[in-house]
Amino acid sequence: MAGMKSNHGSAQPLDSRQLRAFVTLAKTGSFTRAGRELFISQSAVSHSMKALENDIGCRLFNRLGKSVQLTPGGEHLLHHAEKILSEMAAARESIAQRSRWGQGRLRVGASLTICQYVLPRVLTQLKQEFPQTLINVESSDTRHAFELIAQDRVDLAVVVEPALMHECEFEPLVTDELAFVVAPEHPWAKTGSVPRAEITKQSFVLYSRQSQTFQMIEEYFGREEISLKAVVELSSMEAIKEFVKLGLGVTILAPWIAREEIRAKQLVALPLGKRKLKRTWGVLGSRARSRNLVEESFVRLTRANCENLFRGEAGAAINAA
Repeated sequence: MAGMKSNHGSAQPLDSRQLRAFVTLAKTGSFTRAGRELFISQSAVSHSMKALENDIGCRLFNRLGKSVQLTPGGEHLLHHAEKILSEMAAARESIAQRSRWGQGRLRVGASLTICQYVLPRVLTQLKQEFPQTLINVESSDTRHAFELIAQDRVDLAVVVEPALMHECEFEPLVTDELAFVVAPEHPWAKTGSVPRAEITKQSFVLYSRQSQTFQMIEEYFGREEISLKAVVELSSMEAIKEFVKLGLGVTILAPWIAREEIRAKQLVALPLGKRKLKRTWGVLGSRARSRNLVEESFVRLTRANCENLFRGEAGAAINAA
């Protein structure tokens, strides 16, 4: 078209404001009415259309006095422009829903220990910040957490650091230390020491063999060439503590889990040996996407609550022993 320069060869994206003005003008058939709907002047609409026609190298309207009529090229562009503007509106609304304060959902996977001792306070605080957020919690050990994330059944999982990350990303939060925990009447509690030769003679009450913690304990004593006699395996820390209180065995756990019992002198924590056995707790998530506002707040609150809990008086019991 003479006097009209086309930029279509450069594959530049169309201006969204010009597209909106074009669609409005096509619907109203009048520069005046289009300007009124767009809250701009009639001349601004006219200049916008001239710029758009020059950009794509095609006349879009035939001017008929004060009215306009779409050309075949204009009708073709209208078909695409309406779709483009609809997609842009849908994208804006979708993002707004995800980032809107207090909206959305959070799906969390966590070990039974974290579910019991950490999450109640974390989720209470999170609900105060995001009162309308739907929260789902699924109990899972570290290995199961990978499956939950891969299957998009949870957004984040709070677990002990795994040996392999697979397709996930792990953000460390806090570290704790494992210790022997016994009843006050146990000989180790009375002497304040753990004779190496006595370890293999004890009956142990340990957390589930499938857990990352159990594997860490096995590896720790394996390096010491010590074999533990585990007569009971339980998946409940509360049950384990009750067994130990009754003198039914020795357990190995992080003293913060037995904070109240240690304070009440119902249980005693003792070091495993010269070498410490520490675990790193953190948040497991997908590498494929970034966190939203609710998820970032969940991580922040989990970190703060774990730090406060882990550095409690019970945590110092190992060093004092």
